[in-house]
Amino acid sequence: MTKTDKTPPAPQKPTVAWALLPIVVLVVMLAGAYGLYGDEAAGGANQIALLLATVVAVLVGLRFHQPMEAMRDAALESVGTGLPALFILLAVGALIGTWAMSGTLVAMVYWGLQILSPDYFYFTVVLICAVVALCIGSSWTVAGTIGIGLMGVSIEMGLNPAITAGAVISGAYFGDKSSPLSDATNLATAAAGSDLYSHIVETLWTSVPALLISLVLFWVLGSPGEFDASGLTDGLAERFNVGLPAFLPLILVLVLAVLRVPPFLTIFTGAVAGGLMAVILNPAIVIEAAEAPDLPDVLALIKGVWTAMANGYVSDSGDASLDQLLSRGGMESMLVTIWLILTALAFGGVVDRIGVLDRLLTPILQAARTTGRLILSLVVAGLGTNILASDQYIAIVLPGKLFQSAFRRMGLAPVVLSRAVGDSSTVTSALIPWNSCGAYMAVTLGVATFDYLPFAFFNLANPLITVLFGFMGWRMISAKDAPPARPAATPEP
Repeated sequence: MTKTDKTPPAPQKPTVAWALLPIVVLVVMLAGAYGLYGDEAAGGANQIALLLATVVAVLVGLRFHQPMEAMRDAALESVGTGLPALFILLAVGALIGTWAMSGTLVAMVYWGLQILSPDYFYFTVVLICAVVALCIGSSWTVAGTIGIGLMGVSIEMGLNPAITAGAVISGAYFGDKSSPLSDATNLATAAAGSDLYSHIVETLWTSVPALLISLVLFWVLGSPGEFDASGLTDGLAERFNVGLPAFLPLILVLVLAVLRVPPFLTIFTGAVAGGLMAVILNPAIVIEAAEAPDLPDVLALIKGVWTAMANGYVSDSGDASLDQLLSRGGMESMLVTIWLILTALAFGGVVDRIGVLDRLLTPILQAARTTGRLILSLVVAGLGTNILASDQYIAIVLPGKLFQSAFRRMGLAPVVLSRAVGDSSTVTSALIPWNSCGAYMAVTLGVATFDYLPFAFFNLANPLITVLFGFMGWRMISAKDAPPARPAATPEP
């Protein structure tokens, strides 16, 4: 008796209805989590929602003959792409802890209170973050260093932290997407096949108006009135050194970023530098943080810095406002966010593997029969991919590749595609709570994504302006007028 081998059915793409099922489950679960937990949903409820939606996606994949091993490998590969971001998050946690202990954060707040006024604070935050991000090409580094200090200044001034976070993100993303040093910018040009420097010029046509709109709105949101910071600044100066040495870790991070040292090494080096400055400038505070009176001073100093990097710094000065400002940081504080990113990336990997993204994006692409509709379709696709795949890089590459042929049929230059990708996929990533960018900004700045979202004016205006350009026919450069593409720099993770 012979046994007949059966060839397994070939994998198929799900129908639109089946492709929508895991998306609908995710939206319903996330809405339920927010309704039950509010801003605390990111503490675990959102992760459960993402895992359940992933299980539904796997079941849909099995329904259409996707091998379990292939879906597992897709989830693992997607999670693997997020590992650099997770290590950056850990480095930022360590940096915040040592900078709080060393006085670097205090010095930033001290001089911010001395120089800035509530009347133009939000406006100035946008400009500072935009210039620094333009120079170093990293919104994450700006938010994790200068952004933290500006948030502290805002809190001590009694200003709205959500508006401040929106200002930090608006400035940081303008600089990031307009800088030739940015990995997102280089990735957008590579995905679209455009020239890097032509892309930079073109992106300013849509980015500058969005920045100007943001500046006007943040100026209007300024809080007129007198603010007396003398009592607080005196207290800061009494406990910490607020001179130039306290700024050395910040200066080091900015220099390393300009030199294009990988982000994790840049930020973790800044964390180590903060620990060294704490030992030099505030040894008593470091020893106190070690909570080990029986240890020799040398070992207590090591333990104090180690603790700040791992678990954060807890201030016990007796001044409630100062303690609230400084009690923060540590790699431990990032673990909930890392949990969120891991589950989101697993979900994104599975839905991509079973063909959900292709199935949902293809009808959008086919409906784009005019230039305006094509740009609108790309913006919707970029936002949708950021929501579904939970990763900015996937949201840049996937629409960039899928829309190339459509842009060619319209006779449009690749630089129009790369500009629209940057105007949509790059900037909207920070507006999604479970996207790696949105999760990072929320945990780093200490403000929930949905709280700062209404004030991330640049990130909201930029996609709308690029759609307006499409329907009005502005800067829709013909392919025959475009310069030949030069290779973009290799993006760093």
